[in-house]
Amino acid sequence: MQKTLDLKLTINLPKTDFPMKANLPQNEPKWLERWSKMDLYGMVRKSRRNSPIFTLHDGPPYANGRIHLGTALNKILKDFIVKSRTLAGFNTPYLPGWDCHGLPIEINVDKELGPRKIKMSAVEVRRACRRYAEKYVDLQRQDFIRLGVFGEWSKPYLTMDYGYEALTAEIFLKFLEKGYVYRGLKPVYWCIHDKTALAEAEVEYEDHRSRSIYVKYPLLSDPAKLDPALRDRKVSVIIWTTTPWTLPASMAVAFHPEFEYVVLGDESGEAFLLESRRRDPTRHETGFKAETVLARIPGRRLEGIEMQHPFLERKVPGVLATYVTAEDGTGCVHTAPGHGREDYETGVKYGLEIYCPVGDGGEFTEGLEEYKGKTVFEANEPIVELLKSRGTLVGPPGWLTHSYPHCWRCHNPVIFRANEQWFISIDHERLRARALEEIKKVRWSPEWGEERISNMIATRPDWCISRQRVWGVPITAFHCDVCKKPLIDPPKLGVRLAKKAIELFKKEGADAWYAHAAEDLLPRGAKCPECGNTKLRKETDILDVWFDSGSSHAAVLGHRPDIPWP
Repeated sequence: MQKTLDLKLTINLPKTDFPMKANLPQNEPKWLERWSKMDLYGMVRKSRRNSPIFTLHDGPPYANGRIHLGTALNKILKDFIVKSRTLAGFNTPYLPGWDCHGLPIEINVDKELGPRKIKMSAVEVRRACRRYAEKYVDLQRQDFIRLGVFGEWSKPYLTMDYGYEALTAEIFLKFLEKGYVYRGLKPVYWCIHDKTALAEAEVEYEDHRSRSIYVKYPLLSDPAKLDPALRDRKVSVIIWTTTPWTLPASMAVAFHPEFEYVVLGDESGEAFLLESRRRDPTRHETGFKAETVLARIPGRRLEGIEMQHPFLERKVPGVLATYVTAEDGTGCVHTAPGHGREDYETGVKYGLEIYCPVGDGGEFTEGLEEYKGKTVFEANEPIVELLKSRGTLVGPPGWLTHSYPHCWRCHNPVIFRANEQWFISIDHERLRARALEEIKKVRWSPEWGEERISNMIATRPDWCISRQRVWGVPITAFHCDVCKKPLIDPPKLGVRLAKKAIELFKKEGADAWYAHAAEDLLPRGAKCPECGNTKLRKETDILDVWFDSGSSHAAVLGHRPDIPWP
């Protein structure tokens, strides 16, 4: 019987001791251990010490859990750049860092502490947050090293280091001194779950199911002054909203000055005013029977008309606004200056009250018994029933699933809520314009990144930098206990009052703000310039964590000859 031919013997294969399998789970730790013992990263740095410098500044990842695919990809891509530039002949040090303050860590610590937190001081809570951040800095460092990322892992920068906290507070004072910082009553994104303000960058959009209703605002002005054909007619302006809970704060109805509005009448003598192009869609949605066009009115003539609030004893004026659209709704927009950015701007223009009857947890702090004490989303149905009982609901209430802002961390829906917050003006001293000019000087990869960030900067509102939490760098400002005003006018006063606190931060960290009484942090003789009162209190808000990470360039670059400004 013929012997079977072993085909591999017919091929001239190379002879090698390499194993057929890489066995990376077993071998990679051995390589890493060897590289560590021989200080491979140090050897590379030493070999390039006289080479041209390439700077990659590491924006810090957040220390609130083990690394995930996103953080791993971020670090690996940076490692590609650092190592490739090193191979290209550059001196490329890599100083990693971590973002250690902020809401995500404090929320997780809250869960760990449970009811115990109520009895703890702010300093004790901050120490628990620090321990939590330290734990995950160590764990993430191990993970990044395991991925083979080279860097100065033994001495990273941390935003919770005492020196870093002091530097962040100093940068806040620089903004203050140059006139960028102000405190004001404005509507901001507000998370009612975490009870804190949010910046626009901290908001994500997810689908949300909202009530969709049409509401009548009965006209109090003489309709005949708009058009003689309306004499003796009972005219109502119709608005559409998906946030019935904002109606208690409704202070006006906005019309577009360039739109044409029609008044539709029915056989009962009632008439409805809405934008001409929204006539058929509104009739379809509400089922109201008014068909006859009684009058056509230019939008600009509706400025100053008076209407009755649909369920409160409040007269509501007509105002003009170019943000009103005819793409949905009725072309008549109910305006709550305490619950919307454009509403607020209109309110300021017309001198309307910036009214917000909603507390930190989203509960109504005042109002009618039907909704007082309820949270905003709980109040939607009682308000719809209230409108029904007052005869101001038009058609049946519906539902609309649409994109709605949610908190980036807890993923609960957020609201716009007016309250006192700290802001950085991005138009002061042409900051926005200067930023847009600098963007053009950067080489972007990919190129479309330039347009994306330019559009973001061009439309971004003033930055809300205050947060109602304790784990972060405090806003180093003082208030008069009598006047209740922040002592930041003139700005140099605010800077002078905070200097002693900054020096304590360098020695004790930002915990010093909570550990010491106001009089221990203030310079001798500090008093309110308005009333002369010497009893001053500390600001309780902290800085947005993005302010922390945004200050990292000042903490890292320019302090060593091998890590200069790029």
